[in-house]
Amino acid sequence: MSNSDGSATGRRAEDDTVRIPVPTPDHNARSTDPDETVRLTLPPADHNARNTDPDETVRLTLPPADDTPWWAGAVDDATVEVASPAVTGGVVELSRVPATGALYRRAIVALLPGRRRSSKPTPPGTTPAPSQGTPTLPATELRLHGLTVDRGHLAAYDRVCGFRLADTLPGTYPHVLAFPLAMRLMTSAEFPFPLLGLVHIANRITLHRPVDASEPLDLSVRTADLRPHRRGQQFEVLATASVGGEPVWSGVSTYLRREPEPTEGERREPGDRPEPPAATGRWRVTPRVGTTYARVSGDRNPIHTSRIGARLLGYPRPIAHGMWSKARCLAALEGRLPEAYTVEVAFKLPIPLPGTLAFSASPAWDFALHDVDSGRPHLTGTLR
Repeated sequence: MSNSDGSATGRRAEDDTVRIPVPTPDHNARSTDPDETVRLTLPPADHNARNTDPDETVRLTLPPADDTPWWAGAVDDATVEVASPAVTGGVVELSRVPATGALYRRAIVALLPGRRRSSKPTPPGTTPAPSQGTPTLPATELRLHGLTVDRGHLAAYDRVCGFRLADTLPGTYPHVLAFPLAMRLMTSAEFPFPLLGLVHIANRITLHRPVDASEPLDLSVRTADLRPHRRGQQFEVLATASVGGEPVWSGVSTYLRREPEPTEGERREPGDRPEPPAATGRWRVTPRVGTTYARVSGDRNPIHTSRIGARLLGYPRPIAHGMWSKARCLAALEGRLPEAYTVEVAFKLPIPLPGTLAFSASPAWDFALHDVDSGRPHLTGTLR
C-alpha cells in the first residue's frame, strides 16, 4: 500500500460512496437495478469521537457490478467460481486470478442487516466451519500456475510505493499478486470470520533470490495456526511464489479477529510509551495513496478509500494500507538491500489519511514509522 506525489487532497463526491451490489437469493446474478439503495446507520468513528446525531444515516447507492481488475486481464468473476477446478486432497487449482472487487462486494453485502453468509455447499476437499463451537480454518490450499507479471502494473506499483522502476520485483510485490487468492479463501463459505473487520497486525516476507519480471510465477496460498490472542483470535495466511518448482518468495500475514471479551493470552501492562527514534526522513501521505494503492493492489477495503466506509468500520477517516507502509519503508532502503533477506513488520496504530510520517532506520536494519507530531508508532520492522 512514493507517498507524496504533490496531488491535491480534495475529495470527489464519489469517494464517499460505498458501491455494493444487491445479490439475488442465489448470490450468482448481478444486480440489475442501479437505483436500488439501502440505508445504514452510521456509528461513531470511535469511542472518543463526538456523534451529535445518533440516528445519522447514510444512503448508499447500489450500482450494477462492474469491477474487473484492469491488471488481471479479462476476468468476469462476480460469483468468484473457479472454472473447472481440479481438487486433490484440499488443493484447488485456479484457472485465473479471482476478481477482488467482486469478493469485497460479497464481504460488504454479508454485513448488511438481514443478510447471511453464503450457504453454498462445501466444495470437495475443504473442511466446513462449524456453525457453533470452536471455529476452524478451511483446510484448502489455492494454487495458480504460470502467472505472468504485467509490466504496466509493476510500474504503477513501483510508483505508488516509491520504488525505482526496474525489471526486478520489489520484495513486497508478490504479496500483491497472491492477495486475490487470499481474498478468495477469506470470503469463502467455509471461512469462519467475516472479512471486513479483520485486522492485519503483522507481516513477514522472505525473498530467497531476486525475481525478474519475465519469470512466470506459481502461487499458492493457505491459512493456518488459528490461536488465541489477548484481543480475540489470530491466524496466518501463508503464501508462496515459485519458479520452476523452486520457492523464490514466501509471505506470512498475521490477521486478528477482534472479540468483545479478551481471550487467554498475555496482557500488556500500561506504561509510558518509549521515545521514538530520531527520524531520518519525513513523508507526507495524501488520501490519493489509499485510492491508488487500492487500485494497484486489489485491496479495495473501503476503510482505505472512503470516508463513509471508514466510519462504518470504526475509523474517523480513511487509513493507509499496512502493506503500502511496509513497501514504502523498503523503498526508502532500496539500493542497500541484500539480494536475499527476511523482513518482518508489526503494524501498530493506523495511518490516517492525510498525515505526516517520520521514518527512522538504524545501521542494524531496524526501522520504524511514527506520527511526526505525537510520536505514536505506526510500524516497527526488522530486516535480516
